[in-house]
Amino acid sequence: MMSMGGYIYMLRCADGSYYVGSATGNDLGPRVNQHNAGSYKGYTFSRRPVVLVWSEYFDRITDGIAVERRLKGWSRAKKEALLCSDWAKVRELSRRRGGLSKQS
Repeated sequence: MMSMGGYIYMLRCADGSYYVGSATGNDLGPRVNQHNAGSYKGYTFSRRPVVLVWSEYFDRITDGIAVERRLKGWSRAKKEALLCSDWAKVRELSRRRGGLSKQS
């Protein structure tokens, strides 16, 4: 059985918060449009309009869903570091959350 691919994506909502979601297939545009149209009564419904700020395609959606679950647990600062591709900051924030102090 062939596994279907899909996107993991992050939206910035009108209130400045972030929403992380997933979508199967090769085109993320319709999913973002559905969020903006209020097709889903979930998190983004009362926080429209939303803007796509990050996405990554995965050949196997199951791999993407594992990443989605991790991203949903990230702090706002860590998500913003990802948006800036600031991998050093992502690593630093990962250590901080784990309770380890950064040593000079």
